[in-house]
Formats: sequence, C-alpha cells, structure tokens
Amino acid sequence: MSEKQPEEAGPPAVPDDVWERFARDSERDIRSSAPKEPSARARLVTERLRQEDAREAERSRRTFRRTPPRPAQPEGWRTGPAWREMDGRAARRRRLWAILGIPLVVAVAVVAMKPSLLPGDPFGTSPDAPVDALPLPAETTAPTAPPSADASGTPTLDRPFAGSPAERWADGAAGIVLPKATPVGSLTKQQVATALDNTKKLLVGANLAPATLRGERPAAAIAVLDPQQPGMVDDVNRRLRAPDRRHDPVGLFSRFDPDEARLVGKVVKTRGRTTFSTGKNGSVAIHADYTFVYPVTPADGNSTEVTRTIVRRVLDVGFSDPRKVRVTPGKVLIVKYGAEYSTCDVHDGFLHPHFGPARSAGPTPTGPAVDPYDRSRAIGSSAADGCGRLSRT
Repeated sequence: MSEKQPEEAGPPAVPDDVWERFARDSERDIRSSAPKEPSARARLVTERLRQEDAREAERSRRTFRRTPPRPAQPEGWRTGPAWREMDGRAARRRRLWAILGIPLVVAVAVVAMKPSLLPGDPFGTSPDAPVDALPLPAETTAPTAPPSADASGTPTLDRPFAGSPAERWADGAAGIVLPKATPVGSLTKQQVATALDNTKKLLVGANLAPATLRGERPAAAIAVLDPQQPGMVDDVNRRLRAPDRRHDPVGLFSRFDPDEARLVGKVVKTRGRTTFSTGKNGSVAIHADYTFVYPVTPADGNSTEVTRTIVRRVLDVGFSDPRKVRVTPGKVLIVKYGAEYSTCDVHDGFLHPHFGPARSAGPTPTGPAVDPYDRSRAIGSSAADGCGRLSRT
C-alpha cells in the first residue's frame, strides 16, 4: 500500500498527516488479522485428537451406542485460561480424594475384620449374640444326637420358646423345606413337584392351620387326600366325628380343645425334612419327618402359665401315574403315618398340654423319660401305646 495519497488537481481533501496515520493503522490491523500457519506441535496434537475422535466414533458404531461419541477433549480445550481452569479442578479433585480416601479405606478394613462395629449389628455377628441363639440351617439329613440341653429359661407369654431348642427352629411352614423335584419313574419333574407341594399342604393343613389348631375340621389337609383311596377319607371323618382309642384324629392332626388351651402368639416352631424316591408302579414315594412345638396357655385367660406341647410326625405318601393306576390326578395317598405326643390315655380328639396338676387332663405320666426334641431316634408307633415322661418341654 502506498503511503501517499493520490495527486489531484485541487487542494487535498484530507490533510497529509491524517492520511499517513490512517495508512499506518490499516497496515497494522491487516497484519495482525492475517491467518498464521500453526506450529508443528499444534498440528501434531490436532491430528492425534482427530484420530482419537474417529476411533471413538468407530467403537460407538460397533457397539450400537445410541449416544453420540464423546470428543477426546471438550470444546475450547486449547484456549489457555479454560485449559488451566480444567487442570486446576482435576488437581483439586485428586487432592480431595487423597484426603478422604485413606480414612475410608481404613474404615472399610476395620469393619471387614469386625463387622459387629456397625450400628445394630446387621450381620448378626455381635459377640453379645451367642452362637446358640442363631437360627439353625434347614435339616437335610437325620441328626446323629439330640440337641444340646444347655438352654435355660422359663417360657413366658412374651418369650414362649425360652429354654427350648426350638427357639432356633424355623417358624411354621418355613420349616418345611422341600427338596428339588426331579423326574421319578414314569412321572415328570412337574408331577413330582406337584406331589411335593401337596405333601407340604397336607402337613401345613394338619399341623399348622389356625382352624385345625383350634379344634375345627382340618379342611385344608383333607382337600389334598385322594378320595379314591379306599376308606381313607371315610376313616378321617369317622375319627373327627366320634374319636376313641382306636380312632383318635390326633394321630393325624394337631388339635387343641378351645375350652382348655389356646396358642400363645401365632408362631409354631417346625423342624424336619422331606425326601422322595421311586415307589411301586412308577410312583413317587415321599417321606416326611417333622417335629412341631406348640406354646400354649390356659384358655380362661386368667393365668400367665405357659407350657409347650411337642408333636413329632412321620408321614409316607404316594403319588401315582394316573395312566397306570386308578387315582385322582394331583391328589396324594397316605401310605403310612405315625406320631409321638405327650397326651396319655385321653382319646377325645384333642392334644392336652401339661399345665399345673389342677388343670391337666388324664393321668400323670409314669413311664421312662423321653426327650421330645431328639430327632436322631426312630419314633414309636403312638403315644397311646405307652405313657412316657418328657425329659424336657
């Protein structure tokens, strides 16, 4: 650009000093705004970022990501103040995690070594909670010895299982744990599962249903029995209608006289096991062995006395293939059953708890002492065949 203004015929329209200053300023602005070629380092960094963004986009396409690929660096990263601000935030985060991380790691290590330090001891590992107070795992095999007799305590209305091994047993139907069903003989896995489920319904209806315990008709238990089994349903009805020594329904059902006793709370403790094997004609043979512990108090409500009635039942049922045997699909046949309980020489269709002498029905037991919690031994045929004493309740 020329620094001289064009010559004209007349006097100059702009003074020379003003024109020269305009020319210098224009040239300086043009030079400062002209594009500059980036340095070799800038070109290298830009190319590396472009390649990283391209690889990220390719990975997103391969993994079917629905969100757009994130660039390697946010926009404006090359500007000095923004880059320094981002780096400062990252440094502060690193310092914060360094300060918080060490105490956190120490706390986690301490809790791992001693979890009882947590408030409330959520893992049940407090040293104040003895091992003997923890719930027992489900019974999977026959015990080899009776449970420990070290437990002490007297049953009360607030703690009806105090002093009993049953305090660690499962509650009610939760104690009837069924094995995993598998095909047996000509029966499918589903048919075996149905047989196991109905066996549990029979046990629950006969020993845990509130109506049954109140001395009412055990309708839920009777409902799973096969009506085509010769004489079974008729025999059950006969026992319930007119019980006697030979036809006492307590051989099958746990029933209390509502005028004599009532259950303390709603919990009955249960422990035992169920197994199955192949039976005759391709059927499945199911064997159940369970002990039930009932805390009861006098029905009149004027006493705080609590005692426990303990019943052990062994039940063998069958479930046959309806294509081979004349049976009702989905129903079970009772093959054999036996029971042990503490009622002696009273055959009125009810279990009779041992309260104080003035409240107990029937004669005082005089036979050999028997531990009702000992599941390691085989049961006798029935309590009606003898009148043994209980070593504990």
